[in-house]
Amino acid sequence: METVLQINNLTKRYNHNYALKDVSLTLKKGDIYGLIGKNGAGKTTLIKLITQLIHPSTGNIQLFGSQNQKELTQALKFTGSVIETPAAYDHLSAADNLNYYCQLRGIVHPKQCIKETLELVNLSNTQNKKFKDFSLGMKQKLGIAIAILSKPDLLILDEPINGLDPLAIVEFRRLIKRLQEEQGMTIIISSHILSELYQVANRFGILDQGQLIREISKQEFEHLSQDFIVLETPNIEKASHIIQDKMNLKIKVIHQNLLHIFGQSHQVSQIIHYLVKNHIEINGIHYSKQNLEDYFTDLINTPEEGQND
Repeated sequence: METVLQINNLTKRYNHNYALKDVSLTLKKGDIYGLIGKNGAGKTTLIKLITQLIHPSTGNIQLFGSQNQKELTQALKFTGSVIETPAAYDHLSAADNLNYYCQLRGIVHPKQCIKETLELVNLSNTQNKKFKDFSLGMKQKLGIAIAILSKPDLLILDEPINGLDPLAIVEFRRLIKRLQEEQGMTIIISSHILSELYQVANRFGILDQGQLIREISKQEFEHLSQDFIVLETPNIEKASHIIQDKMNLKIKVIHQNLLHIFGQSHQVSQIIHYLVKNHIEINGIHYSKQNLEDYFTDLINTPEEGQND
């Protein structure tokens, strides 16, 4: 499969502080790559480095096979991005904003291009309404419209669903899938709303303190994700011994009243049986499955082997 983006040992340092440290990743054609990390983890820094808004301290970026800085700059013509806030003019309508960018980029047949792009992002009916009067969801859609006006091969979106209401998020999700399936775009989305990212991305990169600590595909995550049973009880210690000794199940103590038991849903009744038999109070018990947010939280809160606390 064709490589769209290759990042090798990328580092961005400000004096003695690392915003990004020794990051390497590969993006294949057709990927929707979810960039995950807490605020300050380095997501926006990485995106700004890819788009040449800032330059690396060390390391290199190859975009569409570029071999040097000049070729990278040329390759960026095939990339669209929305970083931090949409770059639109407050006093212009959606169509006028797009017309401005058509002229700036030398797009032929601008009227047809504007019409098709507004239809794609569902902004056809905004007429003369000015950007400053748009809702947050409309502003985000216009930002994406500006980014995809030239039909880029790579689309980069930085926290695109921040502040959106649930309906706007659903609409955004549909748009991303259409762009990937119908337009053939490769897409990078940074977000800390992991439940939504999980529904559109097929690969994930997890950043923490400027380092890429894990890359995982959706398929790999689903294979690794463990089913578990959540038990709430005031007698964690005794319950733990019963479940381990009588049922040979692995457990994880979450806090003093909460236990995760790694088993299947049909074992809930067996667990209840053993606990009741041994006079252990049950405040709650239910079957669950690890989600991406749990995986991310466990990963960044677990020290690497050999790493000091």
